[in-house]
Amino acid sequence: MSDESLVLGIDSSTQSTKAVLVRAADGVVVEHRSAAHPDGTEVDPRVWIDALDDATGPLLPRADAIAVGGQQHGMVTLDADGTPVRDALLWNDTRSSTAATDLIEELGGPQACADATGSVFVASYTVTKLRWLRDHEPDNATRVDQVLLPHDYLTWHLADRPAEATTDRGDASGTGYYSPRGNRWLPDLAERALGRDFRLPRIPEPAEVVGEHRGTAIAPGTGDNMAAALALDTQPADVVVSIGTSGVASAVVEDAVADGTGMVSGFADATGRFLPLACTLNAARILDLAARTLGVDHDELADLALSAEPGAGGVTFLPYLDGERTPNRPDATGTMHGLTSRTTRAEIARASVEGLLCTLADGIDALVTATGATPRRAILVGGGARNKAVRALAPGVLGVPVVVPAEAEYVAIGAARQAAWALAGTDDPPAWPVPMTSIAEPDETFPEVRESYARLRDRTADWS
Repeated sequence: MSDESLVLGIDSSTQSTKAVLVRAADGVVVEHRSAAHPDGTEVDPRVWIDALDDATGPLLPRADAIAVGGQQHGMVTLDADGTPVRDALLWNDTRSSTAATDLIEELGGPQACADATGSVFVASYTVTKLRWLRDHEPDNATRVDQVLLPHDYLTWHLADRPAEATTDRGDASGTGYYSPRGNRWLPDLAERALGRDFRLPRIPEPAEVVGEHRGTAIAPGTGDNMAAALALDTQPADVVVSIGTSGVASAVVEDAVADGTGMVSGFADATGRFLPLACTLNAARILDLAARTLGVDHDELADLALSAEPGAGGVTFLPYLDGERTPNRPDATGTMHGLTSRTTRAEIARASVEGLLCTLADGIDALVTATGATPRRAILVGGGARNKAVRALAPGVLGVPVVVPAEAEYVAIGAARQAAWALAGTDDPPAWPVPMTSIAEPDETFPEVRESYARLRDRTADWS
């Protein structure tokens, strides 16, 4: 790898494909492009190829290596000719919630499920979508030759569709038929889910070159959360809090996690360590709903929220808008409690921001319980982290110092760092700096906000 080498990192997310061309030696972004994806919880995966071609068109010929970071869990089913059997079911499609319950019972209960696969299944996991396919579309199930994740599908396409596809241990750990502790597939569980056997991709080493695209080396790629952790050079005692379509609290640890409560998913990371993670279905969309309801833009929403007192005048918002994953309430809806005739727009705005942060604080608490490690800081990323009220209130609600990295496409940058690692052939990924734009200590904490939120959360646990 020369000082002039360039690498291309791709983030194929729920909403779009982002591509960043990066200088391999120091991680400086040279150019970036993007292309939109269609909305929905099931999507023809071939549209991701179109978006990939659009976003990478003029960048790919300049790159010496490439890697794809992709949305986790999505089920891409291919027939013997490599044609999609049906539209891909995405992570946020909750139709397989009953299948998740059935599979957990078949494995012997929540703790047994976590011991085997690192996680207690919810509808997000690929394995539950396979069971749904078996039960609801048996004709399609019989046509399945191989099952890939979104990033696998794009890597396979870039490598000119070889006979054997590849994935990586990080993204594989979100399928539900992989053992993070053993770093191996669980083919019997995969077959049980679909009702028949099918081909699984090979799991290469973290920085192995798995193919090439017109002379450009291809690295294994990984899941979006794993790529972000790699970009941020996440270390033990860091907790990454991401506010995007979903909300995520994750930490890098040395040992595998098996949380039988289901609050924490025991994923692997992209380097050989582990990435326990608590994920919510609702995050930035909470801010979107509040802004739309109040008839303001996001800057005005932040101003309103910051003008109200902590606790929002007794208004508490449980923002399980479209079901929830942590805790597992796939049929839940949002609940706002404590409204009176005196409630102000500012208090509704404040309650929305506090509700968002409380869901993430619950995720951090679950990580602490599962790993035994207390975070020294939270690294706040994602589109929702741009909201100044979120930044201002986060230290007090989360209860830890908060650092905000410079705005960047961290999933794509993480994929680029993996590509640079594969290009270099070294034991460790290249050292790239992560500039921080702000650091905030919790001048005051808001235990009453967390307590009110917890009471509402627990009170509504049995609501449908």
